Formats: sequence, C-alpha cells, structure tokens
Amino acid sequence: MFNFEIVIDSLPELAQAGWVTLQLLGVSLLAGLVVALPLGIARASDRRWLAWPVWCFTYVMRGTPMLVQLFLIYYGLAQFEFVRESMLWPWFSSAWFCALLAFTLNTGAYTAEIIAGAIRATPAGEVEAARSLGMSAWRVMSRIVLPSAMRRALPAYSNEVIMMLHGTSLASTVTIVDLTGAARELNARTYLPFESFLAVALIYLVLTFALVGLFRLAERRWLRHLGPRQTQPAAVGLAPSGAT
Repeated sequence: MFNFEIVIDSLPELAQAGWVTLQLLGVSLLAGLVVALPLGIARASDRRWLAWPVWCFTYVMRGTPMLVQLFLIYYGLAQFEFVRESMLWPWFSSAWFCALLAFTLNTGAYTAEIIAGAIRATPAGEVEAARSLGMSAWRVMSRIVLPSAMRRALPAYSNEVIMMLHGTSLASTVTIVDLTGAARELNARTYLPFESFLAVALIYLVLTFALVGLFRLAERRWLRHLGPRQTQPAAVGLAPSGAT
C-alpha cells in the first residue's frame, strides 16, 4: 500500500532538491544559449572553414550520451596530472561545476543546430529587403535574421529545454543531491523505492507542464504573425428601401 506519510515527511527535502534541479537547469540553459548563439551563426555560414569546426563539435556532443560526457569531465580529467596541478583544478574538482559544464556544452550543441536551422529558414526576401536599405551584413544578421530566427526556433527549443530538465537527473551520479538524488537517498533510508521515485516523477511532471505552458504563451505572443490570418467575412447588407 502506498505510504503517503513518508512522502509528506520528505516534502522539505524534495523541495530543496527541486530548487537544486531548477538551478542546474536555469544556469546551464543560460550559459548554453550564450555558447549557442555564435556557434549557430557560424554553423549557418557559407564559409566552410567557419561552419566545419562547429559541425564537428555539435556532431560529437549530439552523438555521445550526456552521461558519458559528464563522466569524462568529472572523472576523466582528474587522471591527468597537469589538470590537477593547474589553477583550474578547484573548478574541475567540484561536482557542481563539472555538471554545469557538461550540461552547458550538451545543450549548447543542440541549441546551436536549432538556431542554425532557423537562420537557414529565414525568407530570402527579408534579407534582400534589408540589404536594399543599405544595411551591413552585421546589421542584417543582428536586426533582421537573428530576431526572426529566434522566434521561429521557439518550438524546437522548447523540446530542448524539456530534455535538459530530464537530463539534469544525471547530476545525481556525481554526488549532487537533485530531485533524483533525493529520491535515491529517500529510498536508501526507507527501502520504499515506489514511493520515493513516484513522488519525484510527479514533481518532474509538474515542472514539465509548467515549462510547456510558458513556451506556449511565448509562441502565442511571438509567433502569432506566422499563423493563419483571420479574414473578415464580407458583409452582406440589404438594399435600402426605395432603391431600384
């Protein structure tokens, strides 16, 4: 029988773990977006020397599991003596920093491809109209192409955010007590895996629905111009009396 008392008693602990999960998600998404913007622009470039290195980076990051990337950063780098003796070791010895770095690089690669695809989908007419006004290439990119591409990228980016929310559960494998880590600790104390992980699953579900709702509101606001236009029906009036 489901033990509600255990779940209720653990709510403060789960709330703290949920805050840790939201911090991991928010910081990694923000840093990943900062990384993805220049990479996405370079990926969409016609210059192969600029686009090819970005393609290699995104191919590797998207082609390997995020758990493996996290282990390589947290456990793998520690085996090199020059890393342990460098001034960066206090950072790389921190599970929090390693998790954020792995999440940032992973979401940065996926987001770069999303932005690059949205840039390529920019109508040529918009670019030609901007160039006809005498705008430089940088102004066309910053004022016309990029804002338009970021709006079109919202649906695909919302999926990436949801995937990153679920991906943050990997942080528990490097000693960070996020939601999944809290569920493991609760299970270790109570030997009730069903209650422990079901409670955390419901929290993830609530967070997912909240993020989906926020992105739907954003899409309604910034993608309204891409939807079908509402046409007013032609008014059919009666001829005035006395008209022939």
